This record gives sequence, structure tokens and C-alpha cells, in this order.
Amino acid sequence: MARRTQELGRFTDVALLVLISLAEGQKHGYRMISDIEEFSGTSLEPGTLYGALMRLEERGWIEPVETSERRKPYRITEAGRGALGEQLATLRRIEQAGARRTGIAWGLS
Repeated sequence: MARRTQELGRFTDVALLVLISLAEGQKHGYRMISDIEEFSGTSLEPGTLYGALMRLEERGWIEPVETSERRKPYRITEAGRGALGEQLATLRRIEQAGARRTGIAWGLS
């Protein structure tokens, strides 16, 4: 995902990226890192991801999945889906306000 304004940095929230990744289905950490980079262009370090996983699990928004494998998969909970829906609605309102105020529409340069 190419960006013209690299100097602005990334506007991301790791918890939001994790919830979006898990909304598609359960994943272990390495798969989440790959998925998040694929859909957002954001490269996460393992420590950053696992800190977010711990906070999300404490909130009850994700939970580990029982497995006999070495890798520990997680899934989003119903509470997590609700939190994700609220955050996406907020982002949609922010995007719409920004588009109105700047006259910039998606797909236009």
C-alpha cells in the first residue's frame, strides 16, 4: 500500500488492527502480523503485537483458542466485535468529516 506522505507516519491503533485481523477468523501471532501488514501496510514487531493481545484479552475482546500446537491462536469475542463496530463507526464519521472539510473524496488525488 503506497503512501505519498511518508513523513506523516502511520495513523494506526494496534488494537484496532488486531481486531480487524481476527474478525476474519482465528489466527496465531505470526499470521496476524502478516495479515495486518497485508491489509494495512503496517509492520508490527512481535512485542508490540503481544502487548496488544494481552490488553485485548484483559478487556474480554479476544480469547485464546485451545490447541495442542505450539502456536497459540486467538479469536475475537462478541464483546470484541461490538467494540470493533463502534470504533469503525467512529472512524467512518471522522473520514466523512475530513472529506467534507477538505473536499477530498476517495479515489481522487
